[in-house]
Amino acid sequence: MGSVRKASAWLGLVDDSDEERYYDDEYAEGSEARESWVTNPRVRVAEESAEEEGTRIATVTPESFRDARGIGELFRDGIPVIVNLTGMEPGDAKRVVDFAAGLTFGLRGSIDRVANRVFLLTPPDYQVLSGESGGRRTGFFNQS
Repeated sequence: MGSVRKASAWLGLVDDSDEERYYDDEYAEGSEARESWVTNPRVRVAEESAEEEGTRIATVTPESFRDARGIGELFRDGIPVIVNLTGMEPGDAKRVVDFAAGLTFGLRGSIDRVANRVFLLTPPDYQVLSGESGGRRTGFFNQS
């Protein structure tokens, strides 16, 4: 289709029903193809490639101690988990932290506090790098 014809079709001046469509007919027909896509096909592709490469990180915001099982299952599968306990009661949050500490100890992982009541659980084959330097700062930021 020529560029003038495309512009005319876009403006609605000509009928483009007999021209080639811009989508694959296989995905246009049938409900099974529509169900497999989210809203953007690239989202699904990125999720699959992350799963293949093992570069996924899970974030969990538990509402009660009953949600600790989901944290354990993710971590047991080798996925780092960020646990946000800011919305929990202090008693239940302490129980989840105790569970997470035992989980990481038992599976030889590590647990790091990221922020107030937010923790990162990492499997043994991951290394957490902090942005802090071990030595004294020099230059512009050394204002002492």
